[in-house]
Parts: sequence; structure tokens; C-alpha cells
Amino acid sequence: MVTAAALIVAAGRGSRAGRAGLSPKQYALLAGRPVLAHAIAAFQAVPTIQRIAIVIHPDDADLYADCARMAPDRLLPPVIGGATRQDSVRLGLEALSADAPEHVLIHDAARPFVAAETIQGVLDALRDHEGALAAQPVADTLKRAHGDGTVAETPPRDGLWQAQTPQGFRFSPILAAHTRAAAEGRHDFTDDAALAEWTGLRVALVASPRKNFKITTQEDLAMAEDLLRSAQPVLETRTGTGFDVHAFCEGDHVWVGGVRIPHDKGLSAHSDGDAPLHALTDALLGAIGDGDIGQHFPPTDPKWKGAASHLFLADAAQRVAARGGRIVNVDLTILCEAPRIGPHRDAIRNRVAEILGLDVARVSVKATTTERLGFTGRGEGLAAMASATVVVPA
Repeated sequence: MVTAAALIVAAGRGSRAGRAGLSPKQYALLAGRPVLAHAIAAFQAVPTIQRIAIVIHPDDADLYADCARMAPDRLLPPVIGGATRQDSVRLGLEALSADAPEHVLIHDAARPFVAAETIQGVLDALRDHEGALAAQPVADTLKRAHGDGTVAETPPRDGLWQAQTPQGFRFSPILAAHTRAAAEGRHDFTDDAALAEWTGLRVALVASPRKNFKITTQEDLAMAEDLLRSAQPVLETRTGTGFDVHAFCEGDHVWVGGVRIPHDKGLSAHSDGDAPLHALTDALLGAIGDGDIGQHFPPTDPKWKGAASHLFLADAAQRVAARGGRIVNVDLTILCEAPRIGPHRDAIRNRVAEILGLDVARVSVKATTTERLGFTGRGEGLAAMASATVVVPA
């Protein structure tokens, strides 16, 4: 059973961010990554979050696809949102109900700085409460204004909190609350906690840092960029290498760099035998000192029998990202007499770039023979060498 899932709402248009003619604020770049990618990564950093669903606007499918390639781990297919945030949350909850989690955390995509401690704190609060939300105690003096902009009164701030997200709930009650609100034509709730309170659910407050703010205006975007820039760790460059070999066997095709190439032989392997992707997986793992492909995907495990090798490479890329790292470039050299690699070089580059979420200019693919020397020269198999350069926090 799924214990906890995250539902990130990214279907808004972000008009207040002053980005007319540009992509919505949740896809604006912060330190080279979309705001939404930062939010997704925050939930991926919490192991107790088993699934992540994103609600998107129907016009943003391409923007979301690019974003999802940067953070593939645990993501469910995107859900198309509704006319309002409340509608979008309900549609997201309905999509999750097919395999309903015990708890769900609802989060605004425009809050990229939510801390893992805040996420786990909201989850922990759900052990004893029907709902819980991240919030910040109000520190500033509050004023209520007249219509002409003059001060009407100064309400006391004691006991007042500024609501943030994530807002977590036991799944069945919050889905029932959203369903009831839609049936009764109530579309005026400003957050999910308010809707939960309306139905009588008790919601706990979980203290959250001030930096978990919502990007709403262009000024917020600039402040977020400054915050990221000031928080950037000292980075170091690392290089890893990999090498892999597979013998030819009976068959009619081979997998090379994620591309199916017709051939008069196949490749003998526990998985699909894609030596270039295996070598590149080891290169990435080597760069971060995280073992090798055989350690993470042992050939003795029947789970990986016939597995597509792009799964191994995507896992290695996620391990780099989980360490706060970034892949700078990768370089593949494929050694074989046949099949000819040249006609497929561009397809291989594009496929590797797609798996790793890289610009294709950061992927190099070369092919050579061994002048009919050795096992590759005798046409007994195919080999691949790879190197990968990454930057990671020192």
C-alpha cells in the first residue's frame, strides 16, 4: 500500500509574476532549473514520499515534459487541471484515488524552497491529526484598511499564522471534502486547509521556515534567484569512466546507446545488453563514488532479466542529482566491426541526451574498429568505453 503521496499543483497561469508572453512562473528558471523542478526535487529528497503527482495546465505539456526529464524518480503521469486551483486539486486527488495513498501532501509548485524537514514534519503530524499544514507565525504588526487606503484598525497578531504548503491530510477525508465542495458549488476556499476546516476536520500547524515563500511576483522571482545564488555550495568537478563488453549470440538486432539497430546477431546479456549505456552508467556512478552497475542491478536478480538499460542510466543520473550534482558532459566510444554505428550516431546522441535530461551538445558518441584485432575484430562481440564529467558540492 502507498503510505504517502505528494500532489504538486502547477496548473496556474501566474499572471501576477509579470511574465506576459513568457512561460508561467512555475517553469521560470532558477539556477538553470525550472521552479517546478526544484519543488519536485524537494519531495524526492524525502524517502517516505512514495509517489509524486503533478497537476498541469493543458497548454504546458511540453514545458512539463522538459521539467520531468530532469527529475524522473517516482513521478506519476501528469494530471490536467481545472479552471481554479480548487478544481485542480480535486482532479489530482481523483487521479490518485485509483491506488489511494493513506496520506497526501498538497503543495504549490511556486514554493521551490520547501525543506525536507518541513515535509516530514507535516507527515509526522498526520499520525495524530486529520490534517496538518506548514505555516509561519505572523511576526509583523498587522493593519486592516478602509477602502480609501487609510488604517481602520490594528488587529492583534497573537495566535495568527501565515499558511504555507505542503498541507497534508488523510486521503479519504480530503477527497470527500473536495467532492462535497464541488457538489455544493463552493469554489471560494483559498487553501485546502480552509476547505478541510469547513467539513469539520481538525488541522494542526507545523512551523516552517520563512524561506518557504510562494513566488507570486517578478520581485519574488528575483529574490528566489538571489537566495539560490547565495546558497550555492562550493562545487568540485569529478570524472568517471566505464567499460563494458557483450558477446554476440543468436538474434536479429542489438541495442546500442538506447537505439535498436537491426543486425544478424543479438547480444548475450541478463538485461538488453546495451554495452554503451552500461559503460556510461558505470562512468556516472564512478564520478560520484557510488559503486557500479552490478552492485545496484545485480545480474543474479531475476527482476532485471531483459530490462531496458535506460532504466540503469536514469537511476545513475538521479543519484548524481540526489547529491546536488549536475552532469556536465558524457563521452561514448563504441568498438565493433559490425553493425555500422555511423548511420545511428545522431539517434544515439539524442537518446542519451533524452535519458539524462541534457542538451545534445553535451553528449559525444564516437565509433571505431580494432582493425580486426581481438574479439571485436573477430566479430565475437561489442565493447564500449565511456567517460562522464559531473560537478558536485565539495
